[in-house]
Amino acid sequence: MASVGLAPSSGLIDPGGNHAVDKLPEEMSEMKIRNDREMEPAVVDGNGAEAGHIILTTVGGRDGQPKQTISYMAERVVGQGSFGVVFQAKCVETGESVAIKKVLQDKRYKNRELQTMRLLDHPNVVSLKHCFFSTTDKDELYLNLVLEYVPETVHRVIKHYDRLNQRMPIIYVKLYAYQIFRALSYIHRCIGVCHRDIKPQNLLVNPHTHQVKLCDFGSAKMLVKGEPNISYICSRYYRAPELIFGATKYSTAIDVWSAGCVLAELLLGEPLFPGKSAVDQLAEIIKILGTPTREEMKCMNPNYTKFKFPQMKAQPWHKIFHKRMPPEAVDLVSRLLQYSPNLRCSALDTLTHKFFDELRDPNARLPNGRFLPPLFNFKSHELKGVQPLTLLKLIPEHARKQCPSLPL
Repeated sequence: MASVGLAPSSGLIDPGGNHAVDKLPEEMSEMKIRNDREMEPAVVDGNGAEAGHIILTTVGGRDGQPKQTISYMAERVVGQGSFGVVFQAKCVETGESVAIKKVLQDKRYKNRELQTMRLLDHPNVVSLKHCFFSTTDKDELYLNLVLEYVPETVHRVIKHYDRLNQRMPIIYVKLYAYQIFRALSYIHRCIGVCHRDIKPQNLLVNPHTHQVKLCDFGSAKMLVKGEPNISYICSRYYRAPELIFGATKYSTAIDVWSAGCVLAELLLGEPLFPGKSAVDQLAEIIKILGTPTREEMKCMNPNYTKFKFPQMKAQPWHKIFHKRMPPEAVDLVSRLLQYSPNLRCSALDTLTHKFFDELRDPNARLPNGRFLPPLFNFKSHELKGVQPLTLLKLIPEHARKQCPSLPL
């Protein structure tokens, strides 16, 4: 598979499509860097019109730390959209590749994505290296997030196997799904953040180690119980039914639905609910799950309880997948894709499901014989409040030395 850069964000042009561009946009020309209290950037040098543009920033200088200049050479744009642009760059001093996400910043507000990214520290979440502000000659303010670079996406891996007319090896399905739910458990339980745009394009993969990292927190939000949120969120194929019904007081269970759709897509090689519009999306869901009951409607959005739907029976899940599909895979999908948000498995409980038992085997290996990426290196805050019985299921005996804080 050919390498590509950071996964497309919401509204991004797919780097694998026909509209990807290698030239950096003209808006990056003539940039001047603004001072920020937390990071003091220097100047931007070069005309910014093509790859080879050098960006100079200064980090440090706080709490008695020495200032350090870091230079980035822009290499290629890997996606763009209404939010801004993402480009791959190389640190001149170290040779390290990074992804720089450049977004237009409203001067009246703080950037919620930056605030969220600063809280995150997890092996299955893309890390923020630092950030800087820049302005154009039109006095537009841009925020530049410097992120670790991961060369592949789950979306492109799925497409790779589809082009070969092959099913993805089940060990990869298990590996990717497990790491997705581990990332969700972390952001939901430890940070209190709902991602709100889980999809294969926002899941990065290292093709050598098969470590997965969740990216693009542009739609992420800390959900406060009782406070309303926008319902027009999340990419269509992965949008939870309560969002389609206009619910504004939803929970992190919308991410669990999206991740369940991703798991089904890993197993099938194509999206489970490929709706052409919001209404068609609902039709695709009803075709498989059947018509929601009055009680299920009440759980999704109490305002829709009197809505009339065509009466359709649910299809048995085993008929959706091929005959040789492991029954535990089908069972997990059925537990994630429930109409009632409160009946969906939590991300943490999903990790203990029997579908992932193979990953807990000390002899488990990748198809090429290499070791699996780290899966059980939980930190104490990830395990806080977890019941002892769940901990025993979650962390196999051979891996407990990785968790010195394990309360067993």
